[in-house]
Amino acid sequence: MLGTLHKTEDGRFALRFERRLSHPQAKVWRAITETDQLRVWFVQILDYDRTQFGLTPGAKLVFYSKAEHGGTLTGHGEITRVDPPHLLEYTWDSEILRWELEPDGDAACRLVFTDIFDDREAAAPLGAGWHAGMDALEELLNGRRTGPSAGQDLQATYERAFDAA
Repeated sequence: MLGTLHKTEDGRFALRFERRLSHPQAKVWRAITETDQLRVWFVQILDYDRTQFGLTPGAKLVFYSKAEHGGTLTGHGEITRVDPPHLLEYTWDSEILRWELEPDGDAACRLVFTDIFDDREAAAPLGAGWHAGMDALEELLNGRRTGPSAGQDLQATYERAFDAA
């Protein structure tokens, strides 16, 4: 399912993905918060400044490109909201990334991911990238470690979808 795009009240853009995952909420929470799992599916390497109490608002984040892309610093962020295992929200430079999880039966959950950003021109590349990331997250949860791989076809699909909106 494609992500959707809408304009926020403050004039920014929100790219929203909703997926039903056939895995318990706690397992999905670990996949979006534990560095060793993020390194498999997330497009960047994300390091949390963890305290003895775990993820907390105000904790700093550092984003690096993956080693095959040079392993260079690509951005900074900060956790703005956290309510384990339901909500994680943080900044990535000027973007806001929000992960919401809710149980869907005993062995599944619903993931709603939203990326809020400024530049409308970034919508299709971000849509393709996050779509590939969501696919890679599902692969990881299913026991396969493939990592994200957004192709030009997926970006073209998002360009057509967002141009039509």
